[in-house]
Amino acid sequence: MTALSVVWRHRALLGALTRRDIQNRYTGSVGGALWAFMHPLALLALYAVVFEAVFKVKVPNLSLGQPYVLFIALALWPWMAFQEAVMRGTTAVQQNGALVKKVAFDHELLIYSAVLSCFAIHGVGFAVVLVVLGVLGFNIHWLGLFSLLAFVPVLLLMALVLALLLGALQVFVRDVEQLLSQVMSVLFYATPILFPMAMVPGWLADAMHYNPLVHVIDPLRNALLGQGVLDAASIAVVGLGSALAFAAARAFFLRLSPYFEDMV
Repeated sequence: MTALSVVWRHRALLGALTRRDIQNRYTGSVGGALWAFMHPLALLALYAVVFEAVFKVKVPNLSLGQPYVLFIALALWPWMAFQEAVMRGTTAVQQNGALVKKVAFDHELLIYSAVLSCFAIHGVGFAVVLVVLGVLGFNIHWLGLFSLLAFVPVLLLMALVLALLLGALQVFVRDVEQLLSQVMSVLFYATPILFPMAMVPGWLADAMHYNPLVHVIDPLRNALLGQGVLDAASIAVVGLGSALAFAAARAFFLRLSPYFEDMV
């Protein structure tokens, strides 16, 4: 059965798991779901103070008068969605051990719900940040929002690939979660979030292009800044590669899935 068939057949369960994951994050907090709005705004203010007021960072080729906080914000939230989706997806099966032992269901739904909840929450945060930036007069190319239709599904697939692979391994090797946090720190700086690819030396840029995130986050930001033209061929290649990687990662997850009950 294909992943789409599983999702469609168990869409009600997937929806329930996703809602539960979102609700569990804010249970017991005074602000509740308001944190989904407050957190991105607080981060935006922090970056504005640190990079604009303190470091006075300027990015080459950025439109005259546009601050560095705009440049970083347009790439930071897609990265945050990806990072948290992978992190939470990695521990999804392990943290739902009681459910895995008591109920017979497709375990991959736990991975899907963890990833979807992260993208939903950070999607709200990204929307809030874009609205605030627009209200403050920052020059966002609003037609570039249509590029989200191409890039977000690819970014989601990339997160699912890692979450399926690492989520299965985490059940058997508990060190995966600890190692992942270190790898994500390195990957953050190997992705053009704090800097444009134009500033990267040629030899290093060639190496960085092996990082699939480069082909999603950098073009997405350029589209929202109104810089450059979307390369449909490049998007198609990255999307196809992500789809094939997802199929392989899912096959690996399903191969180990029957043994989860004994290990969680």
